[in-house]
Amino acid sequence: MADLSFEQPLATQGYRHIAGLDEAGRGALAGPVSAAAVVLPLEDTSALEKLSVVNDSKKISAKKRDEFDLLVREYAFAFGVSLVPAAVVDRDGIISATKQAMRESLAQLSVPADYLLIDGRIRLASLPTPQQSIVRGDSKSLSIACASILAKVARDRWMLAQHDRYPEYAFAQHKGYGTAQHVQAITEHGPCEIHRMSFAPMRDTLV
Repeated sequence: MADLSFEQPLATQGYRHIAGLDEAGRGALAGPVSAAAVVLPLEDTSALEKLSVVNDSKKISAKKRDEFDLLVREYAFAFGVSLVPAAVVDRDGIISATKQAMRESLAQLSVPADYLLIDGRIRLASLPTPQQSIVRGDSKSLSIACASILAKVARDRWMLAQHDRYPEYAFAQHKGYGTAQHVQAITEHGPCEIHRMSFAPMRDTLV
């Protein structure tokens, strides 16, 4: 269960606005990659108690993610969410697009972050802010877990909206990930404008 074991030592060192960052959709075949930044109210024990139930977005149901999304938006000290479209993923690559989404989410914070806790192995080398990359951070750091919720919910809602535009791909079911159903739909109908043409199997259609 995610906790404050990373945040609390940093707070004792004088950091006040510690932002947890996570992404959603890096491995999808369609749609944007999203990222969120969340700064927790480390001096507000009541708010922290409310947020302590939040867990890694991959380990809970969609209904629970929606509940946690509301919780984070109500009790976080600051947050930002960004979605970078498939065209940018194709142009710049998924890692670069993910970093762009993270930087954009940080820019939305109502207070500048003075330390970054980033899920995975990503580092935002272009930023001067002190930072730490944490493998499986969304199950270790509460700040990152909260960011994982916002990023996942925002992207899922965007993909649900695309289901009405492109019903033949059933985006409401798989959210753009490479399920057998999705791959079969691409085989039958070809890719649409929100597919990532640099990803297989779409890029195979360009050969």
